[in-house]
Amino acid sequence: MTPEHAPSPEHAQGMSRLNPAALGVADAARVLTRIGGVGGKPVNEEMLRADIDAGAPTNANGTINLVHYAAWLVKEMNAGGD
Repeated sequence: MTPEHAPSPEHAQGMSRLNPAALGVADAARVLTRIGGVGGKPVNEEMLRADIDAGAPTNANGTINLVHYAAWLVKEMNAGGD
């Protein structure tokens, strides 16, 4: 497994560390909410799971790469998707 696909460790040197290339759905929802959410509204796990069901990319282990997810969202917005 390459480092960019390694899951985010629970704790590294006493502090929580997240890998933006491999976030679990719950962590991705928290990060996206903290950076402003969608239209200022929080992002929740159900929203991300709906996007995954609609074709949003995930890593082989089910984690989310935020850059790939953002690119998918832009593509969907340009295609007229919600």
